[in-house]
Amino acid sequence: MAYDTFIPVNVVTGFLGSGKTTLLQKLLHSPLLDDTAVLVNEFGEVGLDHHLLETATESTLLMDNGCLCCAIRGDLKDSLRDLFDRRERAEIPAFKRVIIETSGLADPVPIAYTVLAEPVLQHHFRLGNVITTIDAVNGLKQLAEFDEPVKQVAVADRLIITKTDIAEPGQADELRLALQRLNISAPLFDAAVDDLSPQRLITEDIHDPKGKGQEIKHLMSVAEAEADDHTDHKHTSGVTSFALTFDQPLDWTAYGIWMTMLLNHYGDKVLRIKGMLNVLGVATPVLINGVQHVVHPPVHLESWPDADQRSRLVFIVRGMDQARIEASLAAFNGLANTSPVNAGLGRISA
Repeated sequence: MAYDTFIPVNVVTGFLGSGKTTLLQKLLHSPLLDDTAVLVNEFGEVGLDHHLLETATESTLLMDNGCLCCAIRGDLKDSLRDLFDRRERAEIPAFKRVIIETSGLADPVPIAYTVLAEPVLQHHFRLGNVITTIDAVNGLKQLAEFDEPVKQVAVADRLIITKTDIAEPGQADELRLALQRLNISAPLFDAAVDDLSPQRLITEDIHDPKGKGQEIKHLMSVAEAEADDHTDHKHTSGVTSFALTFDQPLDWTAYGIWMTMLLNHYGDKVLRIKGMLNVLGVATPVLINGVQHVVHPPVHLESWPDADQRSRLVFIVRGMDQARIEASLAAFNGLANTSPVNAGLGRISA
């Protein structure tokens, strides 16, 4: 099966009281999220009671839009396996997507790792977008005092600022700057005024045809903004967010060795990496996307979006030096370009 046909697993996370349950309720009203299975730690954390029609099993509730709501009892790996097995046996409706709502103190990285690396799950599921909510009233204080919201923001694909309608003047703007320092790769949304449709947040991810286009546009705009911005993006937690641009094509073998070494030695510090690469010997760009120790299969585009064919990489790291990362990749690529290893790469696999 092609990777883009696997069942997407989206993660909705956010610190305590940040509004992730409210967001999830609104999203589930859309017909685009029919045939969705929702996994939560406890039913009490998700106020979906008014949607429920019947109890399918002890741990599964069937909602009136066709969605399933299931409790995570024990290990997430076992819950997803059980859900998939019951789907295959036709004991529950054939869901086409999974949304996991985490607890307010959860680290979303182990969820991503479970989906991407667990031997059974990785043949049926793929990771979709990670959506993080953070509230304008308490967000800055929480980011300064707790590690959990920092990690939730750093690994996000979409950031939703909530409660801007009740925040003091300037609070939302200050929070927005803090979030951009932590994660320049994630688009920012204001829950009070922006369109929070499933398309923008969930369904149009990097493996969706429309989602690819949006990812590329955002990645290019981030790289251009970074080229003109000399601001220090380091957060008080030590998390840094930056973009690198390489004029010369990258050798895929050298890049793979470099990335493997980087993640093996510093995987806990490399929170996210996204990029569009000009690979030597490959005519069209390759999208890459990783969460700490695990990397999605590369995505091939049919063509370059414009005449600018430079490689762009966005990093979110903790306690690592931008210049050292850039110099090390350039050195690996330079060494590779002095040896005859580049011919006939064709299409790249993970």
